[in-house]
Amino acid sequence: MVFEVYLVEPSTLYLITADAILLLHALFVAFVVGGLILVFAGRAAGWSWVRNPWFRVTHLTAVAVVVIQSWLSIICPLTTIEMNLRSWTGNATYTGSFIAHWLEAALYFQAPAWVFMVCYTAFGALVVASWFWVRPRSF
Repeated sequence: MVFEVYLVEPSTLYLITADAILLLHALFVAFVVGGLILVFAGRAAGWSWVRNPWFRVTHLTAVAVVVIQSWLSIICPLTTIEMNLRSWTGNATYTGSFIAHWLEAALYFQAPAWVFMVCYTAFGALVVASWFWVRPRSF
C-alpha cells in the first residue's frame, strides 16, 4: 500500500508558482518601462545613479531580449512556464487568484503580433537613444 502525504496539494503548488512567475513577469515589465522613465527623470533631476553602467547595461539587455523575441515571434519563456503550470491544474484562465486576475489584465492584452513588434522596436530605439542622451559612466 502506498501512502502519499502532501503538505500542499500539487495543483495548489502549481497555482502558487504560476502566480509567482506572473508577479516576476510584472516586475520585469516594470523594470523595462520604469527604467527608461527613471533615466529621463534622473537626467532632469540630476540623479547620478541613472548613469550607473551596470544599471544601464542590465536595462538595455532586458529591452534587447524583449525586442529580439518579438522579431523572432518567440513567446516569452515566463509566459510559457506560467501557462504550463496553470494547464497542469486544469486552469486555462486566470480565475485562480487575486494576483493573477489583476496582473493578467495589465500584461496580456489582445493585438496583432505586428503591433507588439512595432511598439517593442520603437521602445528599444528610445532606450538606445537614451544611452546617448543620458550617457552612462565608464565601468
